[in-house]
Amino acid sequence: MAKSVVVLSTLDTKGRETAFLKEQIEHDGCRAILCDIGVVGSPTIKADITREQLAEAGGTPLAELLKDATREKAAPVMVKGAAKLIGEMIKQGEAHAVIGLGGTQGTSSATGVMRQLPYGFPKLMVSTCAAGDTSAFVGIKDIMMMFSVSDILGLNPFMRKVLANAAGAACGMANIDEEKVAASNKPLIGMSNLGVLTKGAEVAVEYLESKGYEVIMFHAVGAGGRAMEQMMREGLITGVFDYAMGEISDELHHALRAGGPERLTVAGKLGLPQVLVPGGSEHIGLFLAEEHVLPEKYKNHMNTFHSPIIAAPRLNPDELVEVAKEIGKRLQYTKGDAVMMLPLRGTSRYGVEGGPLRNPESDKTYYAAIKASLPKTIEVVEKDLGPEDPAFVKECCDRLIGLIEAKKKK
Repeated sequence: MAKSVVVLSTLDTKGRETAFLKEQIEHDGCRAILCDIGVVGSPTIKADITREQLAEAGGTPLAELLKDATREKAAPVMVKGAAKLIGEMIKQGEAHAVIGLGGTQGTSSATGVMRQLPYGFPKLMVSTCAAGDTSAFVGIKDIMMMFSVSDILGLNPFMRKVLANAAGAACGMANIDEEKVAASNKPLIGMSNLGVLTKGAEVAVEYLESKGYEVIMFHAVGAGGRAMEQMMREGLITGVFDYAMGEISDELHHALRAGGPERLTVAGKLGLPQVLVPGGSEHIGLFLAEEHVLPEKYKNHMNTFHSPIIAAPRLNPDELVEVAKEIGKRLQYTKGDAVMMLPLRGTSRYGVEGGPLRNPESDKTYYAAIKASLPKTIEVVEKDLGPEDPAFVKECCDRLIGLIEAKKKK
């Protein structure tokens, strides 16, 4: 049976282009389901999912939206409705990929729908905006952005090639044998990591896999931590090895790796087993306007450069106490099934013996503040090891496995 690709487009302004895309999808062996996310103009081709259906599913009839038609008012309704209807189709096995066409407005609406669809479901956005900063469109979801180069306005040899390529990509993803690729009966561990902890992360992956688990690693630079916690909400993750907490330090200091206000709260709220390490949180990540030029505010801090345009100043003891308090505040939701592991020889490769940010006295102050700030429901274990030492990492893994196994027996 042919797989189905949902096409998100404004059929009043992009009817010709959408019709060509539909032809290409069907030429490639899939079924195209046209979903009209337009509001004001009249559709120039027939939709399979009409704008009336989207508006109704979004909670406001189209006639009501048209009484005072503004993008600000209509777009959220259409996005909500499309996400609801496509989500239902996915659950019923009636949709296997989604592709969007758009400029600024169309991209905002189509990716707004895509961000509400499950991880792993193919999402492709053909956009005039894909050559710039796409973070607002992608968010923390696995959305593929394809730059249309020219405006999506009219058909010409180049635009036909772009749309044909997009159709091929969407159909290719829709036809992947998902059961063969993604199926697993092994529990999945979500793990955060930073470059200054990668050797330890590699030990953890190998060790956990040897114990019958699979690991999904997240680069803890803001979006990574948020994506890990979204996967927790979606029920994809069994337990959490939160090995890197630089996202908390950077959140307080408005720096590169800021993880947002919910970071560190989700596992506790969900009751997921978790092992925590304040890895990489002794420093922050600063994006520099000029190579190797440190802002005045941090010139009196210990410092190293992660790259020519990313500085890593170590926070001073008072600043680290504030980070510790914030960690404790966020972990108040954790009522058990959690262990805080403290590597006494430093919190990252930068902070161990020989590292450019080594400061044992400051570490002691930081760890004391963490212990004082944590809820009593979290066990604290101190080890005279570095954060990447295999013995430390393996004990973290063993303790997480113990928490997971104990939870199974409850």
